[in-house]
Amino acid sequence: MNRKRAAVVAGVALAGLAGAGTVALVSERSSGGQPAAEEAPAATAPVVSTDVARRQTLSGTLGRSGTYTVIAPGHGTLTWLPANGAVIGRGKPAYEVDGKPVILLFGERPPWRALQSGMTDGADVQQLEDNLRALGYGAGVTVDQHFSSATYWAIRRWQKDSGLPVTGTVPLGQVVFVAGAVRVSAADARAGSAVGPGDTVEHGTGEQRAITVQVTTYVLASVHVGDSVVVSLPDGTIKPGTVTTVGAVAQQQNGSAGAGQGSQGGGSNTQPTAPVVITLTGEVSNVIEDAQVQVGFTVDAHPGVLAVPIPALRALPGAQYEVLVADGAQTRHVTVRVGIFDQIANLVEVSGDGLAAGQRVAVPPDTA
Repeated sequence: MNRKRAAVVAGVALAGLAGAGTVALVSERSSGGQPAAEEAPAATAPVVSTDVARRQTLSGTLGRSGTYTVIAPGHGTLTWLPANGAVIGRGKPAYEVDGKPVILLFGERPPWRALQSGMTDGADVQQLEDNLRALGYGAGVTVDQHFSSATYWAIRRWQKDSGLPVTGTVPLGQVVFVAGAVRVSAADARAGSAVGPGDTVEHGTGEQRAITVQVTTYVLASVHVGDSVVVSLPDGTIKPGTVTTVGAVAQQQNGSAGAGQGSQGGGSNTQPTAPVVITLTGEVSNVIEDAQVQVGFTVDAHPGVLAVPIPALRALPGAQYEVLVADGAQTRHVTVRVGIFDQIANLVEVSGDGLAAGQRVAVPPDTA
């Protein structure tokens, strides 16, 4: 009866994976060169049908999306300001003037006049009505540029619930419009100081987590708004993201493209860069602000292929590979052809006779 030979650990250079180094792959064979009978492995992972991509990986900084300033539309004395880190949503007080809250509403157009019955039509009316509807006070209101009686009564209901004087009129200075919710970074004025129209009261960012990557012009040519990326967080979590902004290439004062701080390669041969902003899908917790993350930009992709975790590959003579497929209480050796390696997702494209999605393959226990 043949004895099992000891596992042979071979460092195999993964062809086509630039800069990836080597990966240790394990294979067991009987002394006669045939697959040895083996019990089912303790650790397995599924064979999946998915999209596999080769990626250019760059470092980025985790922050927040958007930059917002809250600008006073009226006169008064500041009597309260929110704390740094507070998130001001639609319908919430942005600050207080003369002891009365100034309510934050969403919109690009700053207020410049009182909103009241009899006023001329305008985009500012439509912006107010859009907010009233979003806050649940849109019954009977047609969101357009006309201040109607329905608008008047909707304002009264909103003012009553918000603790404001119930007048049906929005005087200049009662609301401030900002493009979205503001996570306060810092105040630009102090409680007790006087403010007037055009004065910046506070500034901040959006609430949504976002990543900024300085991308060299070489990589930038293949990056577009709407592209999907893969983000590796410091805790090892993998998150999908989307490119939302591609900025302009940094320019030096003499007008030539400047060398960006995030350029690859280091040394004096730096390349000009442009900021690329990426928003993440889903919640991100337990990761500090300004943390460094890794972002994978897709260079090549094969959709709908079979893939297994990279550690599931086992080396064979002649630069070939196999996987061990768990089949009931036993395993069987399946020789596979490999395609794209996706380092961030830790997947490799594979194909082979008898290999199908849903099967499970052996992996080292510490990678299961």
